[in-house]
Amino acid sequence: MTHRQRRSGAGGSVLALLAALGTLAGAALVGAAPAGAAQGWTQLAAGVRYEQFDISAAAGPAHAHVLRVDLDEPRVRVELLYPGAVAARATVSGMAGAQGALAGVNGDFFNISETQHPGVEATGASVGPAIAQGRALKAAVPKGQRFGPALPPGTGTKDVFGVGTDRLARLDALALDGEVRTPAGQLPLGGLNQYALPVGSVGAFTPDWGSASRVRATCGTDTDRAAPCSTDTHEVTVRDGQVVAVADTPGSGPIAAGTTVLVGREAGAQQLRKLSVGSAVTVQHRLVASSARVAYRFALGGYPVLVGGRPLPGLDDTTSAVRTAVGVADGGRRLYLLALDGAPDYRRGLTMAEVADTMRTLGSIDAFSLDGGGSTTMAARMPGTGAVTALNHPSGGAERPVPNGIGVFSAS
Repeated sequence: MTHRQRRSGAGGSVLALLAALGTLAGAALVGAAPAGAAQGWTQLAAGVRYEQFDISAAAGPAHAHVLRVDLDEPRVRVELLYPGAVAARATVSGMAGAQGALAGVNGDFFNISETQHPGVEATGASVGPAIAQGRALKAAVPKGQRFGPALPPGTGTKDVFGVGTDRLARLDALALDGEVRTPAGQLPLGGLNQYALPVGSVGAFTPDWGSASRVRATCGTDTDRAAPCSTDTHEVTVRDGQVVAVADTPGSGPIAAGTTVLVGREAGAQQLRKLSVGSAVTVQHRLVASSARVAYRFALGGYPVLVGGRPLPGLDDTTSAVRTAVGVADGGRRLYLLALDGAPDYRRGLTMAEVADTMRTLGSIDAFSLDGGGSTTMAARMPGTGAVTALNHPSGGAERPVPNGIGVFSAS
């Protein structure tokens, strides 16, 4: 269990009451914050506030950085931070600065290394679905292909945190619904801009993918990320409704506007071999929500740790690490973005059970875990400064390039 000593300021009385009610019962208070700690909430813009505080955790002291974002403030919005391509990475501060964000945190887990597949380069692409400004960028890889810690029971790679066109935040799941129409019939689409395709499927790669090699998409299996790459692959390039090129192995390089590259493995490759240059092909795809009835303006992957005010059963309560999380409160009208500090004195971090407790004490009803460790970063443009800079100390000593993040934008 955890307990936090907050500095005096707005919102402190509510959290003190929650602690008194036993939300984090039995934990010890922490001593004074390090030099430079914020005293209560610091207003960054209308509807956006920042605070930092200490946490007494099982593995030792941790230090948290929190952004409170009020989505009912009309000048505030939340969007996907990403470097302009799915298979690319950049720092949180760099993406926030380039996109004009006020603040942000890192996002989804991602394809960070490929030691099991010699000669195959890591793509840097994220695990779960992603939506930017209402446009579906990618779908989820198979569960056995994900990078990151073990998932809590009942969760998967399709889980997302998102904000709908109704400006309300929520947790959901997004599944790919797509097909490839060919002269020989329709083929189900098994992937969209993913670093790993289901065995026997056909996946679509659009200009949003970027220039990274598509070979990684045919490596591993649905249950074993380290399994060898498939030796039965085929690639078809479609432009303006016609096949313009075919190849036996997946390629690389930018994909031109108006072009879709289809990659097949095993049974999917066998189906694509039936197509030749000049064949008429139509590709359709969309991401379908399991819960929301409104379209998503923004979404990214991770996994839930708190739902309806209750921690998920089976959350890890033994492994402590630097973490990033987002919490949803007030019926989706308020967010809490949490990033732990990676400085040596705090690097032991929190367990996932402690993260869920911390987010609940902040006021979250639902909470969602994002990538942690060396990826954990919170960046913002503080009052009186012109640049977006990291607020926490990344545990690797410098910001790690990541594929995406949550960006907080303000028109004020």
